[in-house]
Amino acid sequence: MTATSNLLYLASGSPRRRELLEHLGIILERIHADIDESVLPGEDAVRYTERLAESKAAAGWQVVTNCGLPSHPLLAADTTVTLDGEIFGKPVDADDARRMLRTISGREHQVITSVAVRQDDTVKVATSVTTVRFKTLSDDEIERYVASGEPFDKAGGYGIQGRAGVFVEHLDGSFTGVVGLPLYETAQLLAEFGLTLS
Repeated sequence: MTATSNLLYLASGSPRRRELLEHLGIILERIHADIDESVLPGEDAVRYTERLAESKAAAGWQVVTNCGLPSHPLLAADTTVTLDGEIFGKPVDADDARRMLRTISGREHQVITSVAVRQDDTVKVATSVTTVRFKTLSDDEIERYVASGEPFDKAGGYGIQGRAGVFVEHLDGSFTGVVGLPLYETAQLLAEFGLTLS
């Protein structure tokens, strides 16, 4: 499978993913693809994240096909935070954000990002798992962070590239994976589809 240009369909509304891809010299065209993000019974965090990335890629490719768009690679991704077997998606409200932050305060948790690239009937998936340790957060720190509005569109209720960066004592893995798009794995996948990265 070879791309004829550096155009990539992006089945994600994340401004962070868009910015990371644009830094690689990729020309993006946003594709809107909604899926059900419910966790299946007995599903672990890695399988959940991979399934969602693949499902987003499939839904996005259906849009490409239905609209009669030219064949270019399409990228979808999903990021999940997990601790003690619990999967943390995006907080539904301020109380949920507070609960997530209290749970991961002072502890190590995993941030899992899966990337799926699809073109025609070819789909390839790569997954990054990063361990992050937060310092112990005071109630005041949690309240200020929730009041900033930053937690609400981010898995686990925080954005490492924003104000929550000061909470991170240690990180083992991919910083960009925690942001939402592991660049090493993404570059390897895109190269398989013929995209030249700068």
